[in-house]
Amino acid sequence: MLQVLCALYPRAPIYTLLYDRDATGGVFDGRVIKTSFLQNLPFTKKHHRIFPLLMPLAVEQFDFSDYDLVLSVSASFAKGIISKPRTKHICYCLTPPRFLWDNSQKFVEEFGYPKLVKKFLPPFITYLRIWDKEAALRVDEFWSISGFIQDRVKKYYSKDSKVIYPPVNAGNFRVSDKISDYFFMAGRLVSYKRFDLAVKVFNKNGLPLKIAGIGPEFKKLKSIAGKNIEFLGLVSDEKLANLYSRAQACIFPQEEDFGIVPLESMASGRPVIAYRAGGVAETVAENETGIFFNEQNPESLQAAIEKFHDLDFKPEDCRKQAEKFDVGIFRDKFSKLIGEAETGSKKI
Repeated sequence: MLQVLCALYPRAPIYTLLYDRDATGGVFDGRVIKTSFLQNLPFTKKHHRIFPLLMPLAVEQFDFSDYDLVLSVSASFAKGIISKPRTKHICYCLTPPRFLWDNSQKFVEEFGYPKLVKKFLPPFITYLRIWDKEAALRVDEFWSISGFIQDRVKKYYSKDSKVIYPPVNAGNFRVSDKISDYFFMAGRLVSYKRFDLAVKVFNKNGLPLKIAGIGPEFKKLKSIAGKNIEFLGLVSDEKLANLYSRAQACIFPQEEDFGIVPLESMASGRPVIAYRAGGVAETVAENETGIFFNEQNPESLQAAIEKFHDLDFKPEDCRKQAEKFDVGIFRDKFSKLIGEAETGSKKI
């Protein structure tokens, strides 16, 4: 998404708390990138989670006094920038920070530090929650990545927002007439994405499952997986597209704010078996390009897999659904809204 925005506004500098060229594959080479003081602190690139108390201070140090229009893309602190009264600030909200709001208790519990440290976290979470609420007041206009996030922006910030769905580059994926017998999952192997749920189900039903991605749960998941489950690690874009296009279906058991994986699967002509929550409920056409299960438990997912075998999904329907969210659609809508917001502005 940031790459698309950079292509739309090639002269706009990027302000970010931290920048890791290797982690971003050098795709932002040639851009003007301005980082915060956190960039020069030790351990921040690989262990940024231990610095949340410094991030509000860091983001407030950026100087936007030369700009008439500023766009913040925020899942946490970027919305907290300080701008002059004449500067219009639009926040494209990926989500109100989950670790401060609906998942704060779980965040503290899963924070990878000793119990003694965890005991002191709640007061700091409260401080950050107050700052986040006040930071939202600095935003002139909110745009949300889904109706699901629109509701969360309203609940936690008491602000209305427009919905602009993020883009999927449908051109990177293709429909295949050679469908294999495996089911497929892709993404970062972290606990909330519930790869463990799929592993338990496929251990029991014995169906082949391929998983692409790495993350902190990799070793744990692999240790409990049966021989019918294959972990592929990181794969190239070309291999990923091929894996999507030949799968029976894509398994998506998590709640995501939007969820790009289901769209990539549908762009490849393959249906999705998804947990009915979050943004996926807005992108998958039930019984046409996928099916939903209602509970995050093995029984509910297994029932959905059994139902999947009784339905007929057409690759062309899946592809057409994904194309509704193509990068071109995103670019046109975003440009139109920016144009409306930019009226009278001189510099973005």
